[in-house]
Amino acid sequence: MPEHEIMSHSQIKMTKILIVDDSDTFRQTLRNLLGSRFHLMTFGEARDGKEALQFVDAYHPDLIFMDIKLPGENGLEITKKIRSSHCQAIIIIFTSHDLPEYRHAASVNGADYFMSKGSSTTEGVFALVESIVSELAQAKMAETDGTRLKDFHELSMA
Repeated sequence: MPEHEIMSHSQIKMTKILIVDDSDTFRQTLRNLLGSRFHLMTFGEARDGKEALQFVDAYHPDLIFMDIKLPGENGLEITKKIRSSHCQAIIIIFTSHDLPEYRHAASVNGADYFMSKGSSTTEGVFALVESIVSELAQAKMAETDGTRLKDFHELSMA
């Protein structure tokens, strides 16, 4: 999205974000950071894969920040499970473990993006989230427009 464009409140409000990380401090920091820029988003948190899967099943987030190192199953395994049953969630692997084999595994397991905690800037995270939210809003508008066209077509055929 160009810098001069401003996201509408409806674009921001409809986005539900899940942050999956075993560090309470990191989850709260990321949530506060994103909340400072995206005031109307809904946030959820999970400290392990089990909580993440429960949240995904109950709330169907639009965007998931997933750490790799988690208690129990790792974030790559959880990503694969989420992807297999919730294909529309955008999954960002956001980890301290920036290794080529992790990047490859993230891709194989269905992650959409890979970000390193150590080298990602606040503005980089904001830019990625804004881009994703914009894409989600455009997809939702296309669905709505398609429904309207279908309804109009059905009316004209009657």
